[in-house]
Amino acid sequence: MFQLSGKTALVTGAGRGIGRGCALELARAGADIVVNDRPESTDLSETARLIQNLGRRCEVVRCDVFSREGCESLVAAAIEAVGQIDILVSNPAFSRRGSFLEYDPELFQQTIQGTLISGFHMSQLVARHMVSRRIRGRIIFISSVQAEMPFELCGAYGAAKAGLNHFTRSVSVELSRHRINVNAIAPGWIDTPAEHLTFSDETLAEQGQRLPWGRLGLPEDIGQAAAFLASDAADYITGVILPVDGGFRFKDCGAEPIRSPTPAPECPKDFGAKDSAQVNSVPN
Repeated sequence: MFQLSGKTALVTGAGRGIGRGCALELARAGADIVVNDRPESTDLSETARLIQNLGRRCEVVRCDVFSREGCESLVAAAIEAVGQIDILVSNPAFSRRGSFLEYDPELFQQTIQGTLISGFHMSQLVARHMVSRRIRGRIIFISSVQAEMPFELCGAYGAAKAGLNHFTRSVSVELSRHRINVNAIAPGWIDTPAEHLTFSDETLAEQGQRLPWGRLGLPEDIGQAAAFLASDAADYITGVILPVDGGFRFKDCGAEPIRSPTPAPECPKDFGAKDSAQVNSVPN
């Protein structure tokens, strides 16, 4: 178990799935947590309750981090609530599968905005805070194996994550002089609620069996990697894209295009809305 006592982590997209897994594992390692998701998220309170059950402090900040204004509101609210941010897990993502020939240019723009540009905003704001306070911080992006493995119907998402990988490496060099580690985790196929909205249980089970490890990944697998990268054990690691994929990269899992049996959900009408942060405290 990695030790993060005395540290405070900010985790975006923490309502469920990978974001929740990261928040819980960081809390399990001893960190206090600020969790964030969109204002309409109904899952964030449950994440906070689970963190509270681990005996850790949790602050809930609801705002949309797809805009610069939303990111500014979140970072300001987090600092006001807990004093400082030692660890950032930047987990925003916007993804819609679709044929390249028919893909809506607006959706492509939103995918880049929601995945890459949002990561830029969050990391820049938090890094400025860390530098000003001389915090030996940790910035952890959630990327994807799709950044390096092409998948049919996923060109926009893969391109956004590939950009995030390069951004991670570049920023890690500049922030090294401030002793701020910048890394990314590249999950493979993870068993999250979002996957169950797209694929049948049978399809997911079959895909898990095709992996060298014999199962799909779990959110806590990604969370444990985040806890490692946030810990002193990873002090000399920066600019790394860490695959956590059960061997996905070494198995011919993606050669056969897997198409969604259900229509992709509609883009939120309030995408990128300039909401102010809504903060809720969850006591120990």
